[in-house]
Amino acid sequence: MHESPSGPARGGARRRTRRRAAALATAPLLLAATALLSGPAAHAAPEAAPGAPAPAPGCSAAYRITQVLDGGTVWRMCWHYEGNAGLVLDNVSYQPKGERTPIKVLTTAKLAQIHVPYDDGGNEYDDLTGQGFAQGLMKLAPAECPGGTIKTVKVPGAWDPAHPNVSGLCATTRARGHAYRMGGYPGEGTKTYQLQGKDLLLYTVNKVGWYEYITEWRFAGDGTMTMQVGATGTVSPGDYDAGDGRGMPLGKGAKDYATSHSHNVFWRLNFGLDGSTANKVEQFDSTTTTRPGGRTPTIRTTSKPVTKELAGDAGPMRWWRVVSPTGRNKDGHRRSYEIVPGATSKYTGRGYTKHDVYFTEYNKCEQFASNNLANCGARAGKSVDTWVNGQPLKHPIAWVNIGFHHIARDEDQEPMPVHWQGFQLAPRDVTAMNPLTPPALSGHNGHYE
Repeated sequence: MHESPSGPARGGARRRTRRRAAALATAPLLLAATALLSGPAAHAAPEAAPGAPAPAPGCSAAYRITQVLDGGTVWRMCWHYEGNAGLVLDNVSYQPKGERTPIKVLTTAKLAQIHVPYDDGGNEYDDLTGQGFAQGLMKLAPAECPGGTIKTVKVPGAWDPAHPNVSGLCATTRARGHAYRMGGYPGEGTKTYQLQGKDLLLYTVNKVGWYEYITEWRFAGDGTMTMQVGATGTVSPGDYDAGDGRGMPLGKGAKDYATSHSHNVFWRLNFGLDGSTANKVEQFDSTTTTRPGGRTPTIRTTSKPVTKELAGDAGPMRWWRVVSPTGRNKDGHRRSYEIVPGATSKYTGRGYTKHDVYFTEYNKCEQFASNNLANCGARAGKSVDTWVNGQPLKHPIAWVNIGFHHIARDEDQEPMPVHWQGFQLAPRDVTAMNPLTPPALSGHNGHYE
């Protein structure tokens, strides 16, 4: 759980509070409208204006990541560290074998909030902008980054001002199992094609109260990106009151109940496909029609452009893609990336958590999905739902919301096993074939030889 032993009562309910490594009296001010940044000035440069060409890498070697993966795929990116969002990735590009130049995918990508409301209504937290998420960056031991490099991060507004530099960013590769497999039926003697893939993995661990959040960014050889947050740490020893009245017992008998709560994690994605911020958004829906007599139902898929800001709800047969305005693969098809949400428990208690995906028009002031710190104007709201007001999408920003409802169990003691929540960005028509296709199958484009 998030909280440490109880503090003063409020409204007749026991208030749970956070415990900090440093005294709150000496803690840095986190509510400044200006973002706190770590890294050279080039990392903190304003995001490109709509339609601008892709900027140069713009970061020194210490802040640059380049990794060659399966089949010759190369991922390139820069990073910097902000005083509220933590790790931010900049200028992310993907270059599969056979492409002469890198394909720009993302201008920036970062966490946009971890919103934690409790089921009993007694407490509600915005961990990034209200609880010092970035200042809780943890030092990683070499064993936590096998085969990789641990990079030193200068933490803006560090809880311990005398030691702002933390060895807290792991860059490594990690096996992911089969990238593909294709063979014949038993006895055919057909060659089996298979590849054991590796991902580029970047991650940090940030401590907030009793929780430790593992923020992972994975990049695969086939162009897929996986963004996920894992929560671990420990169940709060001062939170066994089950104020929600519905928790499950921990420990002997049925005396102690941990209060249930939600983790609503948001990501902010500024696409820059093929170097342009003027990307297009499309929504796809499939409808099923049953037929009499037990005949196989039919499914019809339609698409429509998303031309204005949208608060979208995912469904079993609904998805979105962000499309390059200029780039095409070697088959002449428009390059795009599909947003693939992971498992989610939608929290409907707040307007900004009621939807799975938001597309808003770029506004530099709009950085966090809730409790946005900057003053964006007298009538501007503080959360992503209030920014969806019908503006045309010329430079779309995508916000992805994945929820997890945590009802504690005996096995959460102790340490608590990691529970993950996240999503993927899957390439759709970025290349004409699987970029990992073995040479012997390279002629199978659109037909089978």
